[in-house]
Amino acid sequence: MDRVMAAVSNSQWWHLRRGAGCLRQGGVLAYPTEAVWGLGCDPWSRVAVERLLELKSRPVGKGLILVAADEGQLEFLLAGQPAALREAASRCWQQPRAVSLLLPDPEGRIPPWIRGDHDQVLVRVSHHPQVQALCRAFGGPVVSSSCNPAGRQPARYSWQVQRYFRHQLDGVLPGSTGQARRPSVILDPLSGRQLRA
Repeated sequence: MDRVMAAVSNSQWWHLRRGAGCLRQGGVLAYPTEAVWGLGCDPWSRVAVERLLELKSRPVGKGLILVAADEGQLEFLLAGQPAALREAASRCWQQPRAVSLLLPDPEGRIPPWIRGDHDQVLVRVSHHPQVQALCRAFGGPVVSSSCNPAGRQPARYSWQVQRYFRHQLDGVLPGSTGQARRPSVILDPLSGRQLRA
């Protein structure tokens, strides 16, 4: 936490501390990502995830993406995976574009309310500085789902976040989205097959 906070201004520090606290208390938080605003919560809190899904009108079976500050925050999931998969994942996450990878979870380390109807999980290492700082302040990966009700366009600006959800959120992390024009690409790291452009 100290290393994270040393790199941000007093104002950012305050917002990050509040945002991480919101997540730890089971809240749903809006935050800017590489291309659009995201909705996040503590992935280990079933109540928080269910509330996020209810806000979005998204079925649990579709699953959710986890976002992390760095590969170290996903080591618990990568541990025990074949070396070829770990190396492929590392290469993918070093690309400048936002890449979410479909990884196997044979030991069930990720809760079923995150995986949905799948035996794999989508994970991303973010290059967005605020997402990285939020994950580090929180102490691990967080849920990353586009900030919009099902069937609506993802929010690209904070005013759209307010229009969609008004006072239903527990917090909004101020900031701006990155320069990406589209949400993250989804890849199978071993085959390189693109599941979402």
